[in-house]
Formats: sequence, structure tokens, C-alpha cells
Amino acid sequence: MSPTDVSSRARLLIRRPKLSRTAWTLLIALPIYAGISALSLIEIGRLPRFRFDPTPLIESGIAIQIHVAAALTTLAIGIYLMVAPKGFRLHRTFGWAWVVSMAVTAGSSFFISTLFQTSLGPIHALSAWTMLGLPMGIAAIKRRDVARHRKDMTNMFVGGMVIAGLFSLLPGRLMWHVFFAL
Repeated sequence: MSPTDVSSRARLLIRRPKLSRTAWTLLIALPIYAGISALSLIEIGRLPRFRFDPTPLIESGIAIQIHVAAALTTLAIGIYLMVAPKGFRLHRTFGWAWVVSMAVTAGSSFFISTLFQTSLGPIHALSAWTMLGLPMGIAAIKRRDVARHRKDMTNMFVGGMVIAGLFSLLPGRLMWHVFFAL
């Protein structure tokens, strides 16, 4: 037996688990989020405390209110869809409701320009990707490609709702003012 045979056999025995795209997204986004939050809080100089005050949201524009309502609806339906049994009529019904609310969330973001004070910012690329990804996820299930459908919709949920939702809670942003006080 040659040394190359031994090393290739050893590589087969020691398999590293393959991380999904969702896991990679979280592994990249969470440290970035933590770093930006830490830097923002250091700049402020005080630790925030949790409190709920909807006043900033109530005083915001209609586009932001629609966006937040659609995002919360999408998040709630998405959590249900992740844990509920798949393939039944209820999943299909809630799935369509999720697609509509996700489209409203992404579409309404194009009318919000408070972060960069211009018409479009980098976050709008995620909204555009979502608007393209929704029909692709629907087409996958219409082709009965359940694995592709699951992957597309899970990635949209994690990227569009979990990651974008976390970044909406960065210190100084509107949702941060709704949930935290200094």
C-alpha cells in the first residue's frame, strides 16, 4: 500500500460536516452584526435597556408602517411554516400567505430611503433578490422539486427575515428606538 493510498483513505474516514448556505450566511452575518452593534454601543457610551415604545413607529411614514407590518406577518408565518408539517393544504395556504407578505415586505422597502438618504441603498439589493427568488421557489415546487423549494424558501426566510431583521435592530435605527432606551 503506497503512502498516497493511506492519505486518501484517511481523508475519507475524517469527513468534515458540510455547512449549508443558511449556516454560512449566519456564520458570516452574526459576527458582522455583533461588531457593528458593539461599535455603535461604544460610541453611545451607555448600555441600553429593553423597553417597548411604539411611538417612533407610529410617527413614521406609511411606507415604513406597511413594511414593518408585512415583515412581522412574514416572520410569524415563516416560523410556523418552519416547524409545521409540510405537504398539507394548510402548509400550501400559509405558504401562499407567506409569499404575498414577503413580496409586500420586499416591495415596500423600495419606498423607504431613510438609511442612506437616497432612493436606493445596499439593502435594496436584498429586496430585489427576494422579488426574483420568490417566483423561483414557487416554480421549484410546481416542478415537484421539493429539495430546491425548501432550500430557496429557507434561504429567503433566513436572509430576508432573520438577518435583515437583526440589522433593523442596530443601535440608532428605528426598530432599535422602538425596543430599547438609553
